[in-house]
Order: sequence, then structure tokens, then C-alpha cells
Amino acid sequence: MATEGFFVDWDGNARSTDDPGGGYACETDPAARYVAVVSKNGALVHEGTFYKSLADIEKAGIKAPLVPGSHPWAKKSDGF
Repeated sequence: MATEGFFVDWDGNARSTDDPGGGYACETDPAARYVAVVSKNGALVHEGTFYKSLADIEKAGIKAPLVPGSHPWAKKSDGF
């Protein structure tokens, strides 16, 4: 189940749990502050901390620019 919020991806970008991009979906547990990013087949591809707002990310001392779901998850230099 996805709950609207945010997480930080492996490149240090903030992403919405509603639109993580890459064909992925998010499963969230706000009480545990956990986000699981899963593929269409259900494979876990990333885990992160659930933040209710972008302000909560900033309060944690993290500088992460918000990117849209259309922003790629990987770079060519990563081998993708």
C-alpha cells in the first residue's frame, strides 16, 4: 500500500512515493518510516526512509532536490 510522501533515491534525489518513476511502485509503512521501491514483478529494487513532507527531509539535514517520476533512476556512467 502506498501512502503519499517522499523518499531519497540512491542518487540523492527526493522522489514522491506516488510517482517514483522507472516503472516502479512504492510500498510504504509510515509508522516504521519505511519505503520499499518494487519493480512491476514485485522485486525489491530500493529501500528508503519515508518522509511525510519535503520539509521533513530538510529537517533531517538532507539536501535532496525533488525530481519528477520522468527523471531516470540511473546514469549511463552506472552501466545502464
